[in-house]
Amino acid sequence: MKKTLLATGLAFAMALPFGATAADYVIDTKGAHASINFKVSHLGYSFIKGRFNDFSGDFTYDPANVGAAKVNVSVDTRSLDSNHAERDKHIRSADFIDAAKYSEATFKSTKVEDKGNGMLAISGDLNLHGVTKAIVIDAEFIGAGQDPWGGQRAGFVGTTRLELADFNITVMGPSSYVDMELHVEGIQK
Repeated sequence: MKKTLLATGLAFAMALPFGATAADYVIDTKGAHASINFKVSHLGYSFIKGRFNDFSGDFTYDPANVGAAKVNVSVDTRSLDSNHAERDKHIRSADFIDAAKYSEATFKSTKVEDKGNGMLAISGDLNLHGVTKAIVIDAEFIGAGQDPWGGQRAGFVGTTRLELADFNITVMGPSSYVDMELHVEGIQK
């Protein structure tokens, strides 16, 4: 009887999804497995796409208690890259994001809501251009598990729309917003 209970207990433990408890992760920027991307209208005729090359962050995630998740990210706004040096210089200038004065943007979650089927609503405070505003990131849990090097990873993708005027950033042309696309892969600490 004891052997049967022990065998059943071990089989049950092994059947649980790996990483089914709360874990702390650091965002994998060194391996380039994460990105912070943007898309903004260019005069209403096309879109400019770009990214921020330098950022860091961490998160806590527990699939059994999604509401306890936490996210912290810091972005070096001077690393804005739209694949055009002169345009980047202009966007980084005081005409727009003023990266010399506001070189860091930060996001800190205040609430994570499980929407079902791996979908999440991540509410938090974004500090950008010297202004802090509450935003919501619509996110999707991609997966978690062991990597080929013996570590544990978890990945998400998310989107949000930022109204430029909310952050006192100049609006040029008919578009008043920038769409953000976030790809986050974390390595368990």
